[in-house]
Amino acid sequence: MAETKKIKTALISVYHKDGLTEVLQKLSAENVKFLSTGGTQQFIESLGYACRKVEELTTYPSILGGRVKTLHPKVFGGILGRRENEGDRQQMQQYEIPDIDLVIVDLYPFEQTVESGASETDIIEKIDIGGISLIRAAAKNFNDVVIIPSKDEYGYLLNVLNEQGANTTLQQRRELATHAFGVSSHYDTAIRHWFESSNKK
Repeated sequence: MAETKKIKTALISVYHKDGLTEVLQKLSAENVKFLSTGGTQQFIESLGYACRKVEELTTYPSILGGRVKTLHPKVFGGILGRRENEGDRQQMQQYEIPDIDLVIVDLYPFEQTVESGASETDIIEKIDIGGISLIRAAAKNFNDVVIIPSKDEYGYLLNVLNEQGANTTLQQRRELATHAFGVSSHYDTAIRHWFESSNKK
């Protein structure tokens, strides 16, 4: 497998938009296409960049009050598809699944919501499902996909873009995958701790 991969399409799904503007500017300068949902998609377009709606790709709207947006084979197939696996390539072509080379996620602020003293209903709605799934899928397929699992990694991505353009090495993708599973683990641990403390009340 080729070690260096070029980013052509980025799926961006973030809760906090701060820090994203410079990332988008650099990616756009490298002719990376954007794919997004909801508020993130509107934010990208407000900066003057074209952005394809995930709904256009999946042909499904955001449903269940926003609980289901990106959870679809055309999204996850585009992330998990192994680029040099002939069977995967054939199925991606058959089902018109596009390659997604970069995934940028900033999860719902679960811990901050708990700390704010919010109601149980509000806390539960801040348990991110789609975002955490995107992180895990992209990290699993680090051979082909770049995962930016939180805004804390924006600086890492900007350094890569400044030094290498829209190209990443296998070592960089693997390092980001390591960061991603750290984010995922921390997030799930925080949720488990909240449930444990809630059960004792």
